[in-house]
Amino acid sequence: MINKENYQTLTAALQPSKTTLVAVSKLKPASDIQALYDLGQRDFGENYVQELVEKQGQLPDDIRWHFIGHLQSNKVKYIAPFVHLIHGVDSYNLLKEINKQAEKNGRVISCLLQIHIAEEETKYGLDEKEAMELMERVEANPLPNISIEGLMGMASFSDDANKVRAEFRNLKALHHVLKQSYFLANDSFKILSMGMSGDYEMAIEEGSTMVRVGSLLFGNRG
Repeated sequence: MINKENYQTLTAALQPSKTTLVAVSKLKPASDIQALYDLGQRDFGENYVQELVEKQGQLPDDIRWHFIGHLQSNKVKYIAPFVHLIHGVDSYNLLKEINKQAEKNGRVISCLLQIHIAEEETKYGLDEKEAMELMERVEANPLPNISIEGLMGMASFSDDANKVRAEFRNLKALHHVLKQSYFLANDSFKILSMGMSGDYEMAIEEGSTMVRVGSLLFGNRG
């Protein structure tokens, strides 16, 4: 069951900064997504390809589906026909596969580069040097059916607000460096996806343009 009060509070809080809310609906039934859709929500995030494909077939066509999990190259083809934004790109090979499948579907697919900003080693992502090297490869070998539109990162799961804030600031700084180096002529490179249920307010203060919120809207997952 969705939490309507939290949704209304959250959307009101995001409005001044025009931050996009991605409702993380993984492991939640299509009926819950429909209920949030009926309140006006259009951006939903899923972590698992099979679950995303099943839900996409059951729900309204104007939902903007975000894939926010770790995407394997051999599964890109299943979401390429409809995915709105792929958040977790962490290799040139994955970008190449997304480009290939986008071309097959006559689309340009929007992507974010996932940057490793947390101390935990379990999270995926590129470091600053790897991100620069990836962009150099993209410049040397253009991929016309993808659009790199920004960065995504997940901060450490920590009660230390200073640590989390510093990680968000580092991601913001890298976003600026990459824009100056590669995207000055590209107005689409403007997404900074950072912040979740526990730290979205701090993320917005540090420049986030997109937050991924699940438990506040859908309750805890079993």
